[in-house]
Parts: sequence; C-alpha cells; structure tokens
Amino acid sequence: MYRIAPSILSANFARLGEEITQVVASGADWIHFDVMDNHYVPNLTIGPLVCEAIRPVTGATIDVHLMVKPVDRIIPDFARAGANVITFHPEASEHVDRSLGLIRDSGCQAGLVFNPATPLHYMDHVMEKLDVVLLMSVNPGFGGQKFIPETLNKLRAARDRIDAYEARTGRRILLEIDGGVKVDNIAEIARAGADTFVAGSAVFGAGRDGDPNRYDTVIGALRAELAKVGA
Repeated sequence: MYRIAPSILSANFARLGEEITQVVASGADWIHFDVMDNHYVPNLTIGPLVCEAIRPVTGATIDVHLMVKPVDRIIPDFARAGANVITFHPEASEHVDRSLGLIRDSGCQAGLVFNPATPLHYMDHVMEKLDVVLLMSVNPGFGGQKFIPETLNKLRAARDRIDAYEARTGRRILLEIDGGVKVDNIAEIARAGADTFVAGSAVFGAGRDGDPNRYDTVIGALRAELAKVGA
C-alpha cells in the first residue's frame, strides 16, 4: 500500500552503489533521483550518466525527479539510462501535455511535481497521462529542510482529485510527498493522503556512522508508523 523512496541527494556519493544496495536490502521500494540544473532550482546535482551507472546495481524502481528547465530535451536521456518514473514541474515545460506524452512514449511512468505554492489545477486536464503526482513539502533545491505544514491541506485536496478520477475511470494515480518526511510525521502525512514517501536525510543520515543496519532500523520505524494509519 505504501512505498518508501530514499532520496540519493542525501547519500554518500563516494559509496553510492553500496548505499543504494543497502537501503533496498533494508526495505526501500523506490530510489528517488533528484536532478537539479542550477537554473530552475539553486543547486546542481546529477545527470543521466549517474542513473545509467546505478541501474545495474538495483532492480528497484528509479524515480527521477527533474528540477530542470526546459525538460523535454533530457527526458529521453533518462529513459535510456534506466529510469522507471520521470516527474517534472509544470512551470518547467511550455507544453505540459506534450512533456507527459514524451515520458510515456519513452517507456516510463509520468508525473507532475507541485512546489509548495504551485496550484493543483495543472493536473486537471492531463489526468489520463499521469501515473504519479508529487507534492513538494519543502521548496526544492536542498535536502534536510523542514516539512511545510500547509502541505497537509494540499495533500488532502490532491487526494480528493485523484480519488474522484479513479472513481470515474478505475485507473490509479500515486500520490507522492517529498521534503522533511521523518519517523515522527510520516503517519500524519499518510493520513492526509500520501501513499509514496521520499525520505532523504531521514534514511541516509541514519547510516552516516557506517553501520548499514541503521537503514534497517529507520526504514523499519517508518513502516511501523505507517502501520498505525487506519489502525
């Protein structure tokens, strides 16, 4: 029912393959791959070559979050590099429907990402091309930020839209959250409607002492909190 997606933005890049192997062995479902261009967001991270390098390391879903502008040029590169899911910000595309179609035509699942102040209406006329909706609960660009509480209301609104669409069509769209997700708030976030959780510093920060068993501990604690939802 729930997916945990550690963000490699908080990983040790000198040991990236090893860390990905460890978090997946500890129960992570997806690997979240943050791509920043120092234009759309004020940071510069990684590109398709890194995605291609980690693809043989894991069979887990690679969830590529494009914080770049424009997006269309780089979408096929990530598809070829082994991405399973590609999401982008509507403000970064001149033609949102076309960009979603390009992702799907490239063989990946497609999604839109909404910054804290970005309205949800961008999704209304492209629901049939959405596999994932990702809500940012921090302003994008840097890991380790605090969760913005208003995102809970936005999650409820997005969940209402998604549930209404599923009731009409029978097709499911995942609702992902990214930013400040931790053991002490993941249950509240799930109750607001999220089913997929990006956790960067909360997961990879737990293993900074070199003990991979700490990934087991933190992912287990996140799952234990999720088990309380609806109980």
